[in-house]
Amino acid sequence: MRQRTRALFTLLLSGALIAPAAAQAPARSSWDPLTGPRSRLGRDWVGTRPVAADTDILVMPGHADSQGVAGSGTSGEAVARFGARPMQPGISDELHWNLLTAQAVVRLGQERGLRIRYYDPEVRSIPSGDDPRTTWSVGRMHAAAGGYALEIHYDAYGPDGVGSGLIPPLNRPPSRLDESLALEFGNYPLNFRNGLGAPRRGVAILEIGKLEGPLELGLRDPARSALVLHAIAERVVTALARGLEPGPGLAGTPAATPVVSLTSPPP
Repeated sequence: MRQRTRALFTLLLSGALIAPAAAQAPARSSWDPLTGPRSRLGRDWVGTRPVAADTDILVMPGHADSQGVAGSGTSGEAVARFGARPMQPGISDELHWNLLTAQAVVRLGQERGLRIRYYDPEVRSIPSGDDPRTTWSVGRMHAAAGGYALEIHYDAYGPDGVGSGLIPPLNRPPSRLDESLALEFGNYPLNFRNGLGAPRRGVAILEIGKLEGPLELGLRDPARSALVLHAIAERVVTALARGLEPGPGLAGTPAATPVVSLTSPPP
């Protein structure tokens, strides 16, 4: 399986760099070779709370129930700045990629033996965040029952976006799952924007990256899209598995997965 994954990565982009784990960017680097800029916001938490190895993980696409109402997600740089057609009529480009990424994470996680599942309300416009069908409500119930709820997002393009990183739940101390994802993707402060709706309900938010530049181009390219999604899912699943491992605190380094480079850091 690992050999097949590495072979697929070599086809991702002409000239793409496939680096060994030892050559990965440091955990707190401001730039990721696949997802671009990482959050530079201050770190005010550390995830040390242990979680059971059989923790039930629920993965959900962000903005899945907020189309046509406030908070539909970013349209992405390609649509908003360059006039490209939306990936799917009636929904934001962010939701389109949230859906595909969350599905890829769950599919790969199940293949790797994680206790992981997917939820999509399939109703694209639910005005109340407390409606029992929303991701917030389902995630809140899942977390209250002892599981780990995670929403997948892509961040806004340009100056409105911050970059990749994890926003942990606010209703209990950050866990080793939160820490492992933050080491892999970066981190946001606990009370980012005075506490977002999902974290206040016990749902972690993972911003994969800003929906712009090489990351968005790779996602939109029919020849590369599936491989980019697989590379992202590989990193999410490996980080989740690492956070479930028993033992001492995490070593402060990203999960040992291959790095796919779509671009170099800006000068």
